[in-house]
Amino acid sequence: MTNIFQFITKRSLWVNILAGIALMVIVFFIFVFFLRVITKHGKSRLVPDVTGKTFDEAKQLLRKDDFGYEVVDSVYIDSLPPLAIVRQVPDGDAVVKIDRTVYLTINRAVPPQVEMPNLLGFSHRSAEMQLANLGLKIGSITYKPDFAKNSVLEVLYNGTEIKPGTRIQMGSSVSLVLGDGLGDTEYPVPALLGMKYMDAQSLLASSGINIFVAVAAGVTDTAAAYIYQQDPARFSEEGKLNKIRPGQMISVWLQTERPLILSDSTKPVPQELLNY
Repeated sequence: MTNIFQFITKRSLWVNILAGIALMVIVFFIFVFFLRVITKHGKSRLVPDVTGKTFDEAKQLLRKDDFGYEVVDSVYIDSLPPLAIVRQVPDGDAVVKIDRTVYLTINRAVPPQVEMPNLLGFSHRSAEMQLANLGLKIGSITYKPDFAKNSVLEVLYNGTEIKPGTRIQMGSSVSLVLGDGLGDTEYPVPALLGMKYMDAQSLLASSGINIFVAVAAGVTDTAAAYIYQQDPARFSEEGKLNKIRPGQMISVWLQTERPLILSDSTKPVPQELLNY
């Protein structure tokens, strides 16, 4: 140690400075050389695109180009084969250093199970969105008489009703039974002639029957106008009582004055009889 100290102190300051600079340059170049070796500087290649391929195919392609691989996640997409590659990081055709690890997300081999939601009373659109969020599909759609148009009345799975909370595989299809908006209860067509429009509207609404103003010539206040004609009429031409179901419609003709009605309440008094 004493000899080294004497060796340094016996030389001039400039010699020691130059020797120190030379030593630093040598150390720097040695560091850069080994850094290039460690980081494989200048050695890069394209990452193979393995998205959509099977796991075995992806492994072969990655190994062929000296890439490592690691499965980091799994999802389920029913349109892809089991164990197919869904995503990769880095992406296909990216330029990276050799020996880089490619992280893979694969399609699950066994579909996960989800709970059937309670869709009763939902609209067709709402039920469709709810099922899509759970990875379920809508198969066939059928209708049956019910006042609630396009409302879900039943949910079927493999032809039988499935209860809310039942677990089924993601990607499965269920069938919906919707209301046709008509219902299966029939009512006698009410006699609306001579009634104010607002009264007829309240009467029909209680039975789920719609009302449509066909003609309202010269009427400024529809609610207070009187009905002088309706379709369908209360009775058919054969004198039989006509029937109507909820969801169907009655068309009415309005005027400002209340019409005179015949005793059977089906027709207004003909104009020629008003002169007598």
